[in-house]
Amino acid sequence: MNRNHVFDSHGPDVRVRGTAQQLFEKYLQLGRDATGSGDRVAAEAYFQHAEHYFRIMNAMAQAAQQSQIERAERQAGRQQRNQNNATEDGEDKAPEADAEEEGEVRDLAMEPQPELSEG
Repeated sequence: MNRNHVFDSHGPDVRVRGTAQQLFEKYLQLGRDATGSGDRVAAEAYFQHAEHYFRIMNAMAQAAQQSQIERAERQAGRQQRNQNNATEDGEDKAPEADAEEEGEVRDLAMEPQPELSEG
């Protein structure tokens, strides 16, 4: 169920169709109107219907938040696996390549030198 899910509601003395948010607002307004006209029983019935759709809205919001958290955790796990794979790929390189990548300077004086010929 998403926040755009349409409900058919059969409230007291009225039939309403709409999203949970729309039904909540409609029943809340009907309850206020009934209170203003002095019908406390009808007002209570409307307010109870409004509360029902308020609870549905909260449940949908919590489910959306939970799915967002799960998506973020999956994405973080994928990023961690990618980093681990990149690290493992780096360990397979030759030690000289690692030294050069880390910015270490090799002492060329200790390396074999080319011979120069006159001519």
